Amino acid sequence: MIDAPSRTIRWIDLAHRWVGGFIGLVLVVLGGSGALLAQKHLWVMLPQVHDAQVQETGALIAATERMMAIPGARGVVFAGPDFGLNQIGMKGDVTAYASQAGVEVTRWSSKWERPEVWLFDLHHYLFSGDVGKTIAGLAGIAGLLFVITGAILWWRLRSAFELRLWPRRMTRPAILRHHRDLGIVLAPLLAVTLFTGTTMVFRPVASLLTGPGTEAALEAAFEPPPPSEAKLAAKPDYRGIIETARARYPDAEIRILSLPRGDTGYISLRVRQPQEWLPNGRTTLWFDASTSELAHVRDALKLSRAAQVYNAHYPVHSGKVGGWAYRLVVTVAGVGLTMMGGLTVWTFWFRRKTMKPKRARSAA
Repeated sequence: MIDAPSRTIRWIDLAHRWVGGFIGLVLVVLGGSGALLAQKHLWVMLPQVHDAQVQETGALIAATERMMAIPGARGVVFAGPDFGLNQIGMKGDVTAYASQAGVEVTRWSSKWERPEVWLFDLHHYLFSGDVGKTIAGLAGIAGLLFVITGAILWWRLRSAFELRLWPRRMTRPAILRHHRDLGIVLAPLLAVTLFTGTTMVFRPVASLLTGPGTEAALEAAFEPPPPSEAKLAAKPDYRGIIETARARYPDAEIRILSLPRGDTGYISLRVRQPQEWLPNGRTTLWFDASTSELAHVRDALKLSRAAQVYNAHYPVHSGKVGGWAYRLVVTVAGVGLTMMGGLTVWTFWFRRKTMKPKRARSAA
């Protein structure tokens, strides 16, 4: 007779294997694409992509005026410490990279023209928009459950632990042992990346860290100001906008400039204060679209505790904090998830040996 603990372990093992057989392929895609995106600065080959970040006020103003004078320009994501090109959003699906002097380097009208763009879409949306985003979030929740159940299953076989970067043999038992032992080593890293990724899709999951009421606090913290009836001026005062932001936050990076979306009536400018982990910051200044006068300010360092913790999820998830060392950690987690998931899915669907009939085994 099977006792209750053994029966529970058997059901955990069964669920772990069968759910992993179906969800594992999604986790392989998420892990591999995430590892590549974490190291984007190493493999994107474009002129001036490795230039040092320029944040001198005069240079920023000159470059901004030059870029926003391009027909159809709607906003700019400014170059960062690890990526030396500005990204210009235009009407429709057109996007361009420009040097930090504001000179256009290349443009594209389809995500398939830039590998880093379609890879980002694959990682976040699985090429399926909001439906793919939801699937990725559900896969993240499943991945968290795999980490928990995998640790439970490893515990009873812990005496046989052997750390190997690759299975000893390409047989099902060897691959499963490799999966189990490598998984327990990577479990903390996978738990962090899977949890932070899931919270960005399903905000209520964030309440596991910051408690009840988190979702309402986030909605209040990120709600834009009431719309204005101001119309966009023919020539917005980009100099005045940047100088106003610099005067208010002299140590902050200028990160994202956006013209009004819809009927909001505001030009927005996001900056990143030194204490913020989020690479593009959450400190936002809204300027009247017709006069370019400052209308509203939201200081990210004065947001609720829940909002500030939530703002840290993306940089922790993507390796945008902690320098090259933590970025390497995130890359290792992504590669490990891809390898473990890929090998396990392969053994589940293609390496399961047909069991001999009981009579034949007895005769043998």
